[in-house]
Amino acid sequence: MSEIASIASAIFKRAGKSGRFVVAIAGPPGSGKSTLSGKLKELLPEGTAEVVPMDGFHYDDGVLERRGLRERKGSPETFDFSGFEALLRRIRAGDPEIAIPLFDRSMELSRAAAAMLEPQTRFVLVEGNYLLLDEEPWSRLADLFDFSVFLDVPDTVLEKRLLARWHTHGLADEEARTKVASNDLPNARRVSGRRRAADMVVGDGEEL
Repeated sequence: MSEIASIASAIFKRAGKSGRFVVAIAGPPGSGKSTLSGKLKELLPEGTAEVVPMDGFHYDDGVLERRGLRERKGSPETFDFSGFEALLRRIRAGDPEIAIPLFDRSMELSRAAAAMLEPQTRFVLVEGNYLLLDEEPWSRLADLFDFSVFLDVPDTVLEKRLLARWHTHGLADEEARTKVASNDLPNARRVSGRRRAADMVVGDGEEL
């Protein structure tokens, strides 16, 4: 059995006969969370799983400018934690229809109500950097997940991917390296160094 299949099997077994089952897929930026989430959705029974990205709760750039956080975009302080927590509590409560915001990287904007969580969705795959962060207020999320997966990827691999990501967005090499060194990698180390224990720790999400 492949590692991705093992993760899907563990989720399915842990869920048992329960209703809605909420899974945290956490890891540093560039670790492959989105890729892993998409693969798990395909492996779980058809029509029963949906991915909910934390990135939909990025503060707008204008808000970050006013707060002096524009250069720290992507750090825990640059997300609408209260909005994200409220969404997770609605998911836990089993609300029949829930609108999900999605982050559009092409515009660097979050689009409200860009996706829907339908009543038949049993497995909710929540993916984001700080789902297991053992800092207030993020530690309040601990009881909102039934199962958790952490992607543990070396800094050297993360750096390579993050540089490629910024190059794709049109940044010159020097500017990309500055962003990665001053913000992305410090965020990654914070994710890895200050996390709660996960039910499963796996390697590269893009290689599973």
